[in-house]
Amino acid sequence: MSPRLAPVAPMLATLVDAPFHRPGWIWEEKYDGIRLIAVKDGRAVRLITRNDKDRTGDFAEVAAALAALPAPALVLDGEVVVFDARGISRFQLLQRRAEGASPLIYVAFDCLHARGRDLLREPLTARRAALEKEVREGPRLQLARRVADDGFEAFAMAKRRGLEGVIGKDPHSRYEPGVRSPAWCKVKVRAEEEFVIGGFSAPRGSRQHIGALLVGAWDGSQLRYAGKVGTGFTEAVLAALRRRFSSRATSPFVDAPRARDVTWVEPALVAQLAFTEKTGDGKLRHPVYLGLREDKSSKDVSWTGPGAASKPRTSGGPAREPAAATPRRRARSAPASRPRRRARGL
Repeated sequence: MSPRLAPVAPMLATLVDAPFHRPGWIWEEKYDGIRLIAVKDGRAVRLITRNDKDRTGDFAEVAAALAALPAPALVLDGEVVVFDARGISRFQLLQRRAEGASPLIYVAFDCLHARGRDLLREPLTARRAALEKEVREGPRLQLARRVADDGFEAFAMAKRRGLEGVIGKDPHSRYEPGVRSPAWCKVKVRAEEEFVIGGFSAPRGSRQHIGALLVGAWDGSQLRYAGKVGTGFTEAVLAALRRRFSSRATSPFVDAPRARDVTWVEPALVAQLAFTEKTGDGKLRHPVYLGLREDKSSKDVSWTGPGAASKPRTSGGPAREPAAATPRRRARSAPASRPRRRARGL
């Protein structure tokens, strides 16, 4: 593969705590899938995750569709997703695609290289134009869907449809590999986050393999406990998880709960969870297991609850525009263009 077509680290969006509007910004649907950089060199295609894993073999149908595109050289940024009957991407469907779910689809939202032309320093508008020119939509390929031009309306539309959220993008922004940039801002509708698995309880009754997972997130060098999740599993998922765990003698959590019949494990695997809310001390209410995040390192999962060094700002007042944020921090927001509209919390 040509060195100029080596995969790059994906540009990351900054999470903000409330919808906002900024004139001229582009708003896209936020997808609930696996982020992949697609590299096409002739008929050869590679699909690389953000933690540099090659998943081409796992998504062979997508790779074949990308290989059939006419451009001899492409580097794209996008996500592999599975849509439900309503056209909403669902991470748990992606995890359980072998059980008869809808087909895999690669949703492309950026073009980083096309036909010998490096586009990283080009504005988003030019990269999107190249994307629309080079990618032919079909059963396995789609372009990221644009939503309303107004940020508040985009969020309201996402909430009505049950989307994971929306992403606002500065149309003049360059692509910054590996950077969590304030030029891309994500606003979540569904309460879903990644958590590190640090242990599991013994199964009870008819359940086998695992009772519940004990999960948390990193606050600096310390893993903090966020709660247990015992729903959302099939027997096959429980068995597969049990095989993946590497046990240890002591708890990896700095604030481990008092619990009997718990097996502690090395904090290496990342679980995607849905939940209704977090309590005042950062514990999860009614969490549901959605699947493993093979595309993310456990060290990238940061604690955002009380006492965090990077504690997010809470909403409550006029919506504000996002300001710069360092990687793995939620963004602070700055005054919005339309302060008469009050922010709605996530």
